[in-house]
Amino acid sequence: MKSRRHELIKKIIGEEIIETQEALAEALRVRHMRVTQATISRDIKELFLIKVPAGGGRYRYAVSPQERVHFSEGRMKRLFKDNVTRCDFSENIVVVKTLPGAAATVAAALDASDWQEVIGTVAGDDSIFVLVKPMDAAEGLVMRIQELIR
Repeated sequence: MKSRRHELIKKIIGEEIIETQEALAEALRVRHMRVTQATISRDIKELFLIKVPAGGGRYRYAVSPQERVHFSEGRMKRLFKDNVTRCDFSENIVVVKTLPGAAATVAAALDASDWQEVIGTVAGDDSIFVLVKPMDAAEGLVMRIQELIR
Protein backbone atom coordinates (compact mmCIF):
# COMPACT_ATOMS: atom_id res chain seq x y z
CA MET A 1 0.00 0.00 0.00
CA LYS A 2 2.77 2.43 0.96
CA SER A 3 4.82 1.86 -2.21
CA ARG A 4 1.67 2.20 -4.32
CA ARG A 5 0.84 5.46 -2.53
CA HIS A 6 4.39 6.76 -3.03
CA GLU A 7 4.24 6.01 -6.75
CA LEU A 8 0.86 7.73 -6.99
CA ILE A 9 2.19 10.80 -5.13
CA LYS A 10 5.12 11.07 -7.56
CA LYS A 11 2.72 10.73 -10.49
CA ILE A 12 0.39 13.41 -9.09
CA ILE A 13 3.11 15.97 -8.41
CA GLY A 14 4.56 15.30 -11.83
CA GLU A 15 1.24 16.05 -13.53
CA GLU A 16 -0.33 18.72 -11.30
CA ILE A 17 0.73 21.79 -9.35
CA ILE A 18 0.37 20.66 -5.75
CA GLU A 19 1.18 23.46 -3.33
CA THR A 20 0.12 22.10 0.06
CA GLN A 21 -0.19 18.88 2.01
CA GLU A 22 -3.95 19.37 2.02
CA ALA A 23 -4.00 19.61 -1.78
CA LEU A 24 -1.93 16.44 -2.02
CA ALA A 25 -4.27 14.62 0.37
CA GLU A 26 -7.26 15.75 -1.70
CA ALA A 27 -5.61 14.62 -4.94
CA LEU A 28 -5.08 11.19 -3.38
CA ARG A 29 -8.70 11.05 -2.13
CA VAL A 30 -9.97 11.85 -5.64
CA ARG A 31 -8.01 8.77 -6.72
CA HIS A 32 -9.72 6.69 -3.99
CA MET A 33 -6.80 6.64 -1.58
CA ARG A 34 -7.65 7.80 1.93
CA VAL A 35 -4.80 9.34 3.90
CA THR A 36 -4.27 11.39 7.02
CA GLN A 37 -2.24 14.59 7.26
CA ALA A 38 0.35 12.69 9.33
CA THR A 39 0.73 10.10 6.56
CA ILE A 40 1.17 12.84 3.94
CA SER A 41 3.81 14.54 6.08
CA ARG A 42 5.70 11.27 6.52
CA ASP A 43 5.45 10.47 2.80
CA ILE A 44 6.87 13.90 1.90
CA LYS A 45 9.91 13.22 4.08
CA GLU A 46 10.39 9.65 2.85
CA LEU A 47 10.14 10.71 -0.80
CA PHE A 48 12.50 13.68 -0.28
CA LEU A 49 9.91 16.01 -1.80
CA ILE A 50 10.94 19.65 -2.07
CA LYS A 51 9.15 22.88 -2.95
CA VAL A 52 10.13 24.52 -6.23
CA PRO A 53 8.90 27.73 -7.89
CA ALA A 54 5.71 27.25 -9.88
CA GLY A 55 5.52 30.80 -11.22
CA GLY A 56 3.56 33.80 -10.02
CA GLY A 57 5.13 33.61 -6.57
CA ARG A 58 3.72 30.12 -6.03
CA TYR A 59 5.58 26.97 -5.01
CA ARG A 60 4.81 23.33 -5.75
CA TYR A 61 6.01 19.96 -4.55
CA ALA A 62 8.62 18.17 -6.69
CA VAL A 63 10.87 15.15 -6.37
CA SER A 64 14.33 16.23 -5.25
CA PRO A 65 17.39 15.18 -7.22
CA GLN A 66 18.57 13.23 -4.16
CA GLU A 67 15.54 10.91 -4.32
CA ARG A 68 16.19 10.09 -7.96
CA VAL A 69 19.54 8.51 -7.05
CA HIS A 70 18.26 5.22 -5.79
CA PHE A 71 20.28 2.04 -5.97
CA SER A 72 18.06 -1.04 -5.79
CA GLU A 73 19.61 -4.36 -4.83
CA GLY A 74 19.67 -5.43 -8.50
CA ARG A 75 21.24 -2.16 -9.60
CA MET A 76 23.87 -2.40 -6.83
CA LYS A 77 24.74 -5.96 -7.89
CA ARG A 78 25.13 -4.95 -11.56
CA LEU A 79 27.12 -1.84 -10.64
CA PHE A 80 29.49 -3.73 -8.36
CA LYS A 81 29.83 -6.75 -10.66
CA ASP A 82 30.65 -4.50 -13.64
CA ASN A 83 33.01 -2.08 -11.85
CA VAL A 84 34.52 -3.45 -8.62
CA THR A 85 37.67 -5.50 -9.03
CA ARG A 86 38.48 -6.29 -5.39
CA CYS A 87 38.24 -5.07 -1.82
CA ASP A 88 40.04 -5.51 1.47
CA PHE A 89 40.07 -3.94 4.92
CA SER A 90 42.30 -2.81 7.74
CA GLU A 91 40.84 -1.89 11.11
CA ASN A 92 37.67 0.12 10.28
CA ILE A 93 38.58 1.15 6.73
CA VAL A 94 37.50 -0.87 3.72
CA VAL A 95 39.32 -0.21 0.45
CA VAL A 96 37.30 -0.92 -2.68
CA LYS A 97 39.20 -1.06 -5.99
CA THR A 98 37.26 -0.31 -9.18
CA LEU A 99 37.87 0.03 -12.88
CA PRO A 100 39.37 3.44 -13.76
CA GLY A 101 36.75 6.21 -13.50
CA ALA A 102 34.16 4.08 -11.68
CA ALA A 103 34.99 4.85 -8.05
CA ALA A 104 32.70 7.89 -7.71
CA THR A 105 29.62 5.97 -8.89
CA VAL A 106 30.33 2.98 -6.66
CA ALA A 107 30.98 5.32 -3.71
CA ALA A 108 27.67 7.10 -4.38
CA ALA A 109 25.91 3.73 -4.27
CA LEU A 110 27.57 2.91 -0.94
CA ASP A 111 26.65 6.33 0.46
CA ALA A 112 23.02 5.93 -0.70
CA SER A 113 22.73 2.40 0.70
CA ASP A 114 21.01 1.62 3.96
CA TRP A 115 24.07 -0.29 5.14
CA GLN A 116 24.26 0.85 8.75
CA GLU A 117 27.96 0.09 9.12
CA VAL A 118 28.94 2.52 6.34
CA ILE A 119 29.67 5.96 7.81
CA GLY A 120 30.89 7.48 4.56
CA THR A 121 33.18 7.17 1.58
CA VAL A 122 36.03 9.01 -0.13
CA ALA A 123 36.51 8.17 -3.81
CA GLY A 124 39.39 8.71 -6.17
CA ASP A 125 39.55 7.51 -9.76
CA ASP A 126 39.71 3.77 -9.08
CA SER A 127 39.81 3.48 -5.28
CA ILE A 128 37.34 4.10 -2.47
CA PHE A 129 37.98 4.39 1.25
CA VAL A 130 34.89 3.32 3.18
CA LEU A 131 34.82 4.28 6.84
CA VAL A 132 33.05 1.58 8.85
CA LYS A 133 31.58 1.57 12.34
CA PRO A 134 31.89 -0.54 14.45
CA MET A 135 35.38 -1.71 13.63
CA ASP A 136 34.45 -5.39 13.62
CA ALA A 137 31.89 -4.76 10.84
CA ALA A 138 34.63 -4.17 8.24
CA GLU A 139 35.15 -7.86 7.49
CA GLY A 140 31.40 -8.38 7.05
CA LEU A 141 31.21 -5.43 4.66
CA VAL A 142 34.05 -6.89 2.57
CA MET A 143 32.18 -10.20 2.40
CA ARG A 144 28.98 -8.39 1.37
CA ILE A 145 30.81 -6.55 -1.42
CA GLN A 146 32.54 -9.75 -2.56
CA GLU A 147 29.13 -11.41 -2.77
CA LEU A 148 27.91 -8.58 -5.01
CA ILE A 149 30.81 -8.94 -7.43
CA ARG A 150 30.43 -12.72 -7.90
